[in-house]
Amino acid sequence: MDKPKTQYAKCGDLHVAYQVLGQGPPDIVLVAPYITHVEAIWEVSHMEPYLRGLAQIGRLVLFDALGSGLSDPLPGLKPTLDSWTNDVHAVMDAVGISRATIHGYDSAGASAMLFAATYPERVSSLILINTFARALWAEDYPAGVAEEIVEPFVDDYVSQWGTGSLLRRYMPSADLSDEEIERHAWLERQTASPGAVRAHISRIAATDVRDALPLIQAPTLVVHRTNSQSVSVEWGRYLAEHIPGAKYVELPGDEHVLYGSDGETLLEEIREFVTGVREAPVTDRVLATILFTDIVGSTDLAVKMGDQSWRKLLDRHDAAIRKAVDQRNGKLIKTTGDGALATFDGPTRAIGAAREIARATEALDLKIRAGLHTGECELRGKDVGGIAVHIASRIAGIAEPGEIVVSRTVKDLVAGSGIDLQDRGSHELKGVPDEWQLYAVDVLGS
Repeated sequence: MDKPKTQYAKCGDLHVAYQVLGQGPPDIVLVAPYITHVEAIWEVSHMEPYLRGLAQIGRLVLFDALGSGLSDPLPGLKPTLDSWTNDVHAVMDAVGISRATIHGYDSAGASAMLFAATYPERVSSLILINTFARALWAEDYPAGVAEEIVEPFVDDYVSQWGTGSLLRRYMPSADLSDEEIERHAWLERQTASPGAVRAHISRIAATDVRDALPLIQAPTLVVHRTNSQSVSVEWGRYLAEHIPGAKYVELPGDEHVLYGSDGETLLEEIREFVTGVREAPVTDRVLATILFTDIVGSTDLAVKMGDQSWRKLLDRHDAAIRKAVDQRNGKLIKTTGDGALATFDGPTRAIGAAREIARATEALDLKIRAGLHTGECELRGKDVGGIAVHIASRIAGIAEPGEIVVSRTVKDLVAGSGIDLQDRGSHELKGVPDEWQLYAVDVLGS
């Protein structure tokens, strides 16, 4: 599926930017947190697979709340719960949806709950992920945070806005690259100003929709991460206890983002809840050669060139990778903003593709580093997982600019092929047991 086009729905005299992806029934309306941008969000690696996963379950509708992203601004930077529920109405009417699954997460959960309680005739089911009805402490809500810590928290949060460092709060255990941090910083700057963010957090602190919970009639799925550092798991448990008949699923981990290390697990829970069918897992363990590539100095280049020029260069880079992978019967799993992940049924083909990518990107005045490893992989739908993937990624991180580095396993499998390999010594790979003997490939070879 290509990226969807942006359209506008009228909400009174204002315009709400929205996109539609996939086909229904069912219909799923994603009520995202106030700080959104329906076009920029596709550039964030942990969101695109989740959005496409939802669009395989049903027709997905996503939108920017009034006051953020591509929608019209709100007077005085003061979004309200009413303005959010009005947004949902406007978008559903524009698409021609009478009833839909309403999906809310993070701070947007309050709006989703309020909408479900207020307009039950328009809600076929409700999905709430890592969200809450109230954030502040109260005598009858001991899980809340103390009011006196809110202002220092807001000051600290706003001071980091636009730097990308907040992503580490949402994915504290993830090994995030500089490119991922910079791309998130760019997304933050696209979505809202620091002043708008401050107003938004202040509104969150004042939110309390607990009275709406008993009035929710739609079947409800509540999902929460056990060790979430952004939204207490006690808040999710509270929702499940107070929404009539709610199904509660607690997933392990501390990631606040929707599609983290086990995003497929979350999507399968949603699929079963919405459709009543849990898709039979298309899971095969196969031997494959994994290729990781990475542009050297991508962050500095992006800053130097500017967003538009850098995006055009990345498009040419991605096209070169796709061509090289296709020519050798590989499978391009994904591009990562400044690199790619691909699989091959043999290491010789993978090395040939890596060489072609290195030469093609050199012609674009780019240098890449590449890592290859052959091992047992788990193929799950369009994605790939397993320790072999992590090993190839770590090997790529060790490679020098313009270098292709492979594991001892790859070397042994291409013995007799005539491929020239130079010993790069023994290395420790972060998060991988033992030491690994690595070898560099002659990039100019055939």
